[in-house]
Amino acid sequence: MDRVVTKRGLGDSIMTKGVLVAVSVGCFALLPQQSNPHDVAWAGQSAPAPGAAIAHSASPDSLKVVLLGSGVGPPVNLQQFGASTLIEAGSERLVFDCGRGATIRLTQVGVPIGSISRLFLTHLHSDHVIQIPDLLLTGWVGGNRKVPLEVWGPDGTRDMMDHILQAFAFDIHMRRDVDEKAAGDGIRVVSHDIKEGIVFDEQGVKVTAFLVDHGPVTPAFGYRVDYRGHSVVLSGDTRVSENLIRFAQGVDVLVHEAVDADAVRARQANRDVAEAIIAHHTTPEMAGEVFARVKPRLAVYSHAPSAESVMTLTRKAYAGPLQGPEDLLTIEIGEEITVRHFAQ
Repeated sequence: MDRVVTKRGLGDSIMTKGVLVAVSVGCFALLPQQSNPHDVAWAGQSAPAPGAAIAHSASPDSLKVVLLGSGVGPPVNLQQFGASTLIEAGSERLVFDCGRGATIRLTQVGVPIGSISRLFLTHLHSDHVIQIPDLLLTGWVGGNRKVPLEVWGPDGTRDMMDHILQAFAFDIHMRRDVDEKAAGDGIRVVSHDIKEGIVFDEQGVKVTAFLVDHGPVTPAFGYRVDYRGHSVVLSGDTRVSENLIRFAQGVDVLVHEAVDADAVRARQANRDVAEAIIAHHTTPEMAGEVFARVKPRLAVYSHAPSAESVMTLTRKAYAGPLQGPEDLLTIEIGEEITVRHFAQ
């Protein structure tokens, strides 16, 4: 089996032949052979026992990325939940988008929901925000969050969050004022309607929002996170974006969306609607060209179908390290990049 390890300062990936036995969370895992010899074989990770937390073994200088949900659009998919990504940097835990199942996936990887107090939204399509009420309410009264939930997003974010609070006003009143007497600050929301630029800069963690092109959905943002010389870019939903390519220069990991055009055409009876959907996303061939231009140490798909065709089409334009979409995939970015798979 091949293992690709990308090292800072080296232009090419390093390939090591032979069987890979990986140490993860105190156990050993033997990895299966991957079907595509060009794709990356990484360290395996076993699932924790129910209710058990995964040990946080990341270096304090590293940046850790967890794909909480890697799925596409509104349909329910039990293998790929809705779009959401956790980034851990030092003492900071940041969540980007909050699609269906985000709180379930946080619990699966041992991250208390109440520890999440910072949320960044790429845009306000329902599949990117539908789990926010659960993060807000359960993180408060079930997760003992005692600080406000701070939310950054495009125009309309503040209004959306205000209306979520209105929708759950009875529950909030009962739990805060009558029954459990939960901490009032934990159910407060601090919302920011953002513009392009640096939107967060604390404890050495810098988050930069940049505009992407999601067709009629405007504004829509991607995000770049920088921490101690390491970086990750999240594309959000977009067609090929020259602005993204500009902001992603020098990035360690680029997490990008993709659309399976044939699958969209097959499930959508209205041809015009199908073509409109495809037109404001990025096909795998196009994403491959983006990866080739950015040259990240690792390219990753999320908000993309888990299909062999996606990887095959990407390879028409991009030959570098590539990881397909996979819920609970964990990427640690340091001098080396380590990727662990969560055993379902």
